[in-house]
Amino acid sequence: MFPGLGGAVNTLPTPPEQPVPSEDGTKLIDLSDKLDKPLCYARNEKVANSWTNLFIGDSRLGMLSDTDEQLIIHFTFQEFVKVKSIKFTEWNHGSKPEMNPVTVRLFVNRNNLGFEDVEDVEPEQTITLTSTDLIENSIPIDLYFVKFQRVKSLTFFIEDNAGGDVTGLGGLSIMGRTVATTNMNDFKKQG
Repeated sequence: MFPGLGGAVNTLPTPPEQPVPSEDGTKLIDLSDKLDKPLCYARNEKVANSWTNLFIGDSRLGMLSDTDEQLIIHFTFQEFVKVKSIKFTEWNHGSKPEMNPVTVRLFVNRNNLGFEDVEDVEPEQTITLTSTDLIENSIPIDLYFVKFQRVKSLTFFIEDNAGGDVTGLGGLSIMGRTVATTNMNDFKKQG
C-alpha cells in the first residue's frame, strides 16, 4: 500500500523502454557534437595538425595540408542533419594569409571521395572564400537550403589557397539542425 511504511509494494513488471524519435531541431546548433568521429577522415592532412584540431577553438592548432595546397575533409554525422551554414577560420589568427583556402567544393552524402575522382563529381555547392570570410568574427556562409536538407556526410574539397605551399585552417563551424529520425541502434533485440 504505502512503500516504506510496511505496506504492499507494487511488483508489476515495467514495460521495456522503446526508443523515441529525435525531435526535429528548431534551433540552430553547432553540428560538431553530432559527428561520428571514427568515420571522419581527411586526405593530405599533416599528422600533427589533423582535422580534429578544427573544433578545439584555437586557430594556432588548426589543420594543415601536408604535401600541397589541396585537402579533402570528410565528416560523417551520427544522424541526418540539415546544414544551414559553415564558418571557416583562418590559420593562426591570419599570420600567414597565403595559406588561406580560396576555392572549396562541398559534397553531400558522398563516401570515399579521393583526389583522383573529386574532379569528376558535381559538387552541391562551390564557395570562393575571401580573407574577410575567414576572420574569426565574420558572418557564417549560408549554404543552398534545398541541397543540404538530409545530410549524413559532408565532404569538403579545398582546391586551392591564396598562394601558399600548404593550406591552413584555424577552425570550422558547421551550423544546422537535427532531422527527426529513429536511431535503429537504440532498438533492443527481442527473444
